[in-house]
Amino acid sequence: MTICGRGLRRAVGASPRPTWRRALSDTRGRLKPEYDAVVVGAGKVGWAGAAYLQRFGVNTAVFERRHVIGGAAVTEEIVPGFKFSRASYLLSLLRPQIYSELELKKHGLRLHLRNPYSFTPMLEEGTGGKVPRSLLLGTDMVENQKQIAQFSKKDAQAFPKYEAFMDRLALAIDPLLDSAPVDLEAFQRGSLLQRLKSLSTLKPLWQAGCILGAQLPQYYQVLTAPAAKVLDQWFESEPLKATLATDAVIGAMTNPYIPGSGYVLLHHVMGSLEGVRGAWGYVQGGMGALSDAIASSATAHGVSIFTEKTVAKVQVSSGGRVQGVVLQDGSEVRSKVVLSNASPQITFLKLTPQEWLPEEFVARIAQLDTKSPVTKINVAVNRLPDFLAAPNTPGDQPLPHHQCSIHLNCEDTLLVHQAFEDTLDGLPSKRPLIELCIPSSLDPTLAPPGCHVVSLFTQYTPYTLAGGKAWDEQQRNTYADRVFDCIEAYAPGFKGSVVGRDILTPPDLERVFGLPGGNIFHCAMSLDQLYFARPVPLHSSYCSPLRGLYLCGSGAHPGGGVMGAAGRNAAHVVFRDLRSM
Repeated sequence: MTICGRGLRRAVGASPRPTWRRALSDTRGRLKPEYDAVVVGAGKVGWAGAAYLQRFGVNTAVFERRHVIGGAAVTEEIVPGFKFSRASYLLSLLRPQIYSELELKKHGLRLHLRNPYSFTPMLEEGTGGKVPRSLLLGTDMVENQKQIAQFSKKDAQAFPKYEAFMDRLALAIDPLLDSAPVDLEAFQRGSLLQRLKSLSTLKPLWQAGCILGAQLPQYYQVLTAPAAKVLDQWFESEPLKATLATDAVIGAMTNPYIPGSGYVLLHHVMGSLEGVRGAWGYVQGGMGALSDAIASSATAHGVSIFTEKTVAKVQVSSGGRVQGVVLQDGSEVRSKVVLSNASPQITFLKLTPQEWLPEEFVARIAQLDTKSPVTKINVAVNRLPDFLAAPNTPGDQPLPHHQCSIHLNCEDTLLVHQAFEDTLDGLPSKRPLIELCIPSSLDPTLAPPGCHVVSLFTQYTPYTLAGGKAWDEQQRNTYADRVFDCIEAYAPGFKGSVVGRDILTPPDLERVFGLPGGNIFHCAMSLDQLYFARPVPLHSSYCSPLRGLYLCGSGAHPGGGVMGAAGRNAAHVVFRDLRSM
């Protein structure tokens, strides 16, 4: 066994001080009474919006309630010497425009692309001295087909066609992500000039239709049908279908047999990194390094950032227009516009004076579906997990499968369905769906020598337990022990390697990161809460019923997933409105 205590002191605090922290030190105590724009919350999406506004010449300040920026994209040293991406843990959906326009590489962003990217070990007895089977997928299609052929030669032949089919749909949806949705309100109630201007919002839809062409009905089914139905039309082997189905349910209180789960599958395969479509990767230094790079770009252009400054209220003039914010310490900061990176619920139900919002709008916001099945467990281990289906080498060096998203309890889509069914009774899943990632397999800066950080994204767990009980420390640990028992079955010795853990149930994710219900997307990515219905119909173009107040976080189009698009799109809308004032 490798002992990882050696080098612990060297690992602690080894990261250089981010540029934004130096800028913060320069501005601390110099809060101005007025800015052109105020951004509530320093999550990575809002940071992108702030960076773009400042680049447009709009003097912008960001206020964050926590001591660290990034929202859910943070790196925190929960166990001494181990640096965890405490909530968000993978990168793919970040818009390439943001990567290039904000010069994130120049500002320190380094990526580790994963290839292979998916590993599903089987929980079965090896025969004839052979190890249990597993499914390893990467960018080499020929190798993928060899892997799939272990379970079905027919599926091996169908897989390239499936990938091409999904790639085309992702290509069609791409233009919709980088612009505001169709402005239905302008079409219905606007002046003739407003209606003519809003015609431009139809362009991305037209582009999508041209790409899909005569196959539009088949693609419509992907967006509306259960993921299981879509996958059944392509494949017959359960290990492949279950592996692909995890993308349809990850982070969502749904299962592969529920209509609409096919869209969430697409949401997780339509990204790209450094020009590689569909690629997923780890950020060097953890996800907080992404937030640091965006913040560095923003502060380089003049954005002011204030941490441990909680916004308590949006100020409204007697004429019914935003005029700034009030901080928790009583300070008043005036501004022409306010962009909220907080959830729609916090923005409109807690920060905004209710008398300035229509009752119907408030009711719709209160009814948003925010259910989340996720409990995130961050684990410090003193050696690599050793899987029965892919044993470690004597030197205990990371193997290709260690860099993957490792899917456990995923041999069959019915297992995923049963895990979901347990939660309907207010119980954590008996056999939780587990996505296990080991970012230190590619980024050794995250842990002391010989040690590793393990990210466990698990579901399904209810927000409130059966009988209306709240989670307590005993119940957290009981659930984590169950997850560890499951991992132990695939990788004996895992439990003995654990030196520390951090358990975040849905209420914990809500408390720490401000995620309503613990939902990583702020509200469900269901068809009734997407595009021009996100967060609610007629208020989807980042504007709100209150003049000067905008939504720029994951609760706005096109949603969450460390994408940044909502912040970028909102900044363009705000800049357009400021020019017309």
